[in-house]
This record gives sequence, structure tokens and C-alpha cells, in this order.
Amino acid sequence: QVQLVESGGGLVQAGGSLRLSCAASGRTFRSGGVGWFRQVLGKERQLVAAINWSDGSTYVEGSVKGRFTISRDNAKNTVYLQMNSLKPDDTAVYYCAAQSRTTLLILNSPGYDYWGQGTQVTVSS
Repeated sequence: QVQLVESGGGLVQAGGSLRLSCAASGRTFRSGGVGWFRQVLGKERQLVAAINWSDGSTYVEGSVKGRFTISRDNAKNTVYLQMNSLKPDDTAVYYCAAQSRTTLLILNSPGYDYWGQGTQVTVSS
């Protein structure tokens, strides 16, 4: 069984920064990848960024490119989402998700097997 625990969310003013962490326990990932998603109440869950565990290749969604960075620390089994220049539109619950079936970057939520509980990010104007 895999557990994913997100942390680092909170309230920040527009233009500020937050770093989200996703710590995995229960197994050590050496293949597959992790994605960060966000969801606003009443809307579909949206992929923000994804990273491959083995080679570190990444994908960052267009609306956050240049502001958000995804990275990993294999030794800590942890993936990070650094969020800079935050905007009110970034307000959402952020979830991390993991899959171990493929080394390809997965850009949709059904491709992930394990999910964290989510962490709230609120950006005030």
C-alpha cells in the first residue's frame, strides 16, 4: 500500500510563493512518476505538473509555466511543487498522485493509482 501525504499549502498574498511537498511511503518509487493536480469546487481536476521518477523529465501546464517548478528528491521519496508569483486564480485544493506502470509522463488523472488527501492553497488579491 502506498500513502501520499501533501503539505505546504496555506494562505498567501498574490505575488507570493509556496512550496508543496508530496511524501510517499509504503514503497520506494524507482519507476513511474508523480503528478500535481488542482481542483476548484465544481470543476474538473486539472494537471499542473508531472515528473518522471527515474530520469527527472517534467511537464508543466501552460498557465503555470515559468511560475511553477516540479522537482523530486529520490532519497527522500518526495516530490515538490515550487509555486512562485501566485495569482488568485491559483486558489484550489492541490493533490499529488503517483503511478508506477510507465516511465512516460501521464497527463490525465485516470492514469494515476495513488492519491494524497489534498492541501488547500488560497491566494488573496
